[in-house]
Amino acid sequence: MTVACIDLAGTTVADGDTVESAFAEAIATLGIVSGTAAYDRALARFRDARGGSKIGLFRSLFDEARAQVVNLAFERSYDQLVDRHGLKPVPGADDALRRLRGAGVRVCLLTGFGRNTQARILDTLGWWDRADLTLCPEDVPRGRPWPDLVLTAALRLGVDDVRHIAVCGDTANDVLCGRRSGASIVAGVLTGAHSHDRLRGAGATHILPSVATLPDLV
Repeated sequence: MTVACIDLAGTTVADGDTVESAFAEAIATLGIVSGTAAYDRALARFRDARGGSKIGLFRSLFDEARAQVVNLAFERSYDQLVDRHGLKPVPGADDALRRLRGAGVRVCLLTGFGRNTQARILDTLGWWDRADLTLCPEDVPRGRPWPDLVLTAALRLGVDDVRHIAVCGDTANDVLCGRRSGASIVAGVLTGAHSHDRLRGAGATHILPSVATLPDLV
């Protein structure tokens, strides 16, 4: 293994309900609120699409103009929630990133968030020096579950064989992205959005209790 492509929220960053709360606040700007059928449908779509591009999710729910409005509202709500509650790494995540890089494995931190939200996370945790590369949906033609994020990491980091890549994430979309890229390790972790069965069903090669054990696997 020469490169590890690792997700942020739910994988290395303890999510709690921050992302879902930001989503609920964002769609409320369009009058879609709890207790309505439209809210239930949107929330079900959100939960199913965890790990994928957020702007892609909003485009699947709304026309382009409203998708852009809701995406901006989501980013604003997420920032405000971080201001109020802060962010914490998943226990052992910081050490895992250090161990991987200390062993000569280059780290790419991936996300379905837009660049502004990704930057806010890295700023808050002081993690800019934990990765050799950071990528978000704005850097690729297609977000997860398509393989573009991992393949772009392979190109930018000069990987000579996609089988030398390890992918780690907490959602089915993370796993699908890794499998479609040809990575030989595609590990699902149980600290985030999706269950053991959901991750295994998406094709995870390994199920880990958390990203803290990824260095041992790699």
